[in-house]
Amino acid sequence: MAVTTHLEQPVDAGLASAWRLTLLGAWQLSGARSTVDVGSNGQRLFALLALRGRCDRSYLSGVLWPECSEPHAAGNLRATLSRLHRRELTDPLESRNGSLRLRPEVSVDVRDLTRTASAVLDGGVARPDRRILRNLTGDDLLVGWYEDWVLLERERLRQLRLHALEALSGQLLAAGDFASAVEAGLAAVAIEPLRESAHRAVIRAHLAEGNRAEALRQYGELRRLLRAELRVEPSSLVADLLR
Repeated sequence: MAVTTHLEQPVDAGLASAWRLTLLGAWQLSGARSTVDVGSNGQRLFALLALRGRCDRSYLSGVLWPECSEPHAAGNLRATLSRLHRRELTDPLESRNGSLRLRPEVSVDVRDLTRTASAVLDGGVARPDRRILRNLTGDDLLVGWYEDWVLLERERLRQLRLHALEALSGQLLAAGDFASAVEAGLAAVAIEPLRESAHRAVIRAHLAEGNRAEALRQYGELRRLLRAELRVEPSSLVADLLR
């Protein structure tokens, strides 16, 4: 199947859906048959569009090259798009009225994570299970990238994932799946060891299962961490669970 190389030209949905963009962990773009090698500026452009949706070209150039003058940044964007065009890698992109976006048919792992987390937080998961738990765990966004816009999106996804894991732990607990409820709580603890609400989810699950010793051990770990890092004691919200 021929690859469309002109940004303004419509693309077959099946062709666009063959692309998979990975942003959790290491950046990776995969086509129908193999992983594609993309330069650093192209990677940054794809990542920003995946995270922010449709953007004006002036916005994209300003975010991607904040240290450059406006004309220089705009030139960098044109050069990046030209290189993608020459390598026939503009198929996943759509240009319209001076703006760019990733075509909706392109699969993006961050969007999958966001949909799963939102469904959990909105109470839209009829039967919470370990598959949902697996979808909420994994690497941080764009590990090794330290640009301001990446750090902002990384923290947003981190908070979304933490709240979803805690909510999922409670839903699994209500469904009687104590082991998965503990695992979901521990996944949140692993992301943020000083987060009391995450430890509280683990303690609740242990107590519901009748494992008081495990609950006390988890409380002791939280207390040790808070004393060592912040020189404070766990709040009454956690301590009251064990009374």
